[in-house]
Amino acid sequence: MAKKKEETFFLITYRDAKDGKVLTLKSKTVTDSTLGLSFVAISDFVFDTQSLVINPEEEDQKRHFEGVKTLHLSIYAISSIEEVGEEHKGLKFKKDKSNLVVLSAEHQQPKGK
Repeated sequence: MAKKKEETFFLITYRDAKDGKVLTLKSKTVTDSTLGLSFVAISDFVFDTQSLVINPEEEDQKRHFEGVKTLHLSIYAISSIEEVGEEHKGLKFKKDKSNLVVLSAEHQQPKGK
């Protein structure tokens, strides 16, 4: 019997802004957000529907994200993003935040002063 290929997805651990709880969400897609550099867009949520054992936390998340197309999370709320599965694709952002340059205060003064 052939082994079923494990689906690749992301495990996003974040702190919920409403109640401060640390939650973990499964998603197929993690991209940069249209809201700006300090946000990450999470979509294509994954919920376990094959298990015989019901996980109350996952059932709550399934109801909570039922009508949500994309979740935009602040990078400051995210603790970790893990890629799980056999075929790792890696995160690829259109606006790569690693290329940002931070200038010191002396470079930010207006010229002529």
